Amino acid sequence: MRASAVVLVGAVLLAGCSTHDAGHGEEAPAASDTSHSPAHQAPAEPVLTAGDGERIVTVAVPTDFAPQAPAGATDEYRCFVVDPGLTEDVMITGTEFQPGNPAIVHHSILYAATPEQVPAAEELDAADPGPGYECFGGAMLPARGGVLSGLDESDWITAWAPGGAANELPAGYGMELTDGGRIVIQMHYNLRSEQGVDNTAVRLRVSEKSLKPLRTMLMPAPVELPCAPGETGRLCNRTDAVDDVISRFGADSGATIAGLQLLCGGDPDAPAAGSVQTCDRPVAAPAKVFAVAGHMHLLGREITVTLNPGRSDEKVLLDIPTWDFDQQGAIPLDKPVRIGPGDTLRVRCRHDAELRQQLPALQGTDPRYVVWGEGTTDEMCLAILLNG
Repeated sequence: MRASAVVLVGAVLLAGCSTHDAGHGEEAPAASDTSHSPAHQAPAEPVLTAGDGERIVTVAVPTDFAPQAPAGATDEYRCFVVDPGLTEDVMITGTEFQPGNPAIVHHSILYAATPEQVPAAEELDAADPGPGYECFGGAMLPARGGVLSGLDESDWITAWAPGGAANELPAGYGMELTDGGRIVIQMHYNLRSEQGVDNTAVRLRVSEKSLKPLRTMLMPAPVELPCAPGETGRLCNRTDAVDDVISRFGADSGATIAGLQLLCGGDPDAPAAGSVQTCDRPVAAPAKVFAVAGHMHLLGREITVTLNPGRSDEKVLLDIPTWDFDQQGAIPLDKPVRIGPGDTLRVRCRHDAELRQQLPALQGTDPRYVVWGEGTTDEMCLAILLNG
């Protein structure tokens, strides 16, 4: 499974505006004005400061990068591989985005590529004729521990959308950044109303001190979404749809689709199809959960995460009843929640195949049986717990 399956755990709630248009029937995500501020607006003065034993490291997109949406589209998703120039391992304790052109910068996500992942990141970069490489679901880096063994680790560092402020991690905690690694900056540019160049930068506050590591627990569930009533076509057949995903993203994607069935108690040979999918995960080690995020693509409707469902100590950790692809940051818990062996976590997602005919981003795409995949027409069901 590619590590883009573990994206989007912003410690502040992303406040990006949806670019989806509403259709008939069940309400689709609302459309909004994406011109958040004038293109010539100067970046805000930095507010993140470095304390004792800390320093600021700045990474940025290429100077005066001019995004261009693919033919027939209004948005570009592009990843840039940046060398932070480290000479030793450090811990990130805070981040601050400085969008270079707020009129077109819709949201941004930061990932860490370990030294082992750097060749894959550079290969993606080299294969794309433009600066960086096209990316939608995430950074598209290979999982650090293999197809399914990497489920409990993430390349994600932080995320931003208009309204987001500097982000400071809980006192005494940090996110590891390895000497010899790279930063991958994913930018979502919305070009519906304006064009222009961008000079977005991200300030990272790093510490050389020994801190408790913040980690991400990843909770995927299968996606087995049949075509909507009245839809027909070759890709409405599940076997053909899975083969199509494998043809686009490689054999690992097929292993992920089957592996998620095994992980979540399903049958890879006869998966249960439906708009709602769940997965229960036993907690293996004690931890303290600080924030929870969800990740789906454009057909997502709702996602929840529940601790110990059906028990007297049941607690809802995440409840997003109206999914918005452009608001995917982690939602901090009112108070950290302790989890440990004997506890169970459940992720539940609902997708809606009828959105395929309602959303501009999917207009003209072939009907398909939707399974887990990286592309715009594919889907995911993923919860991410920020814990330490």
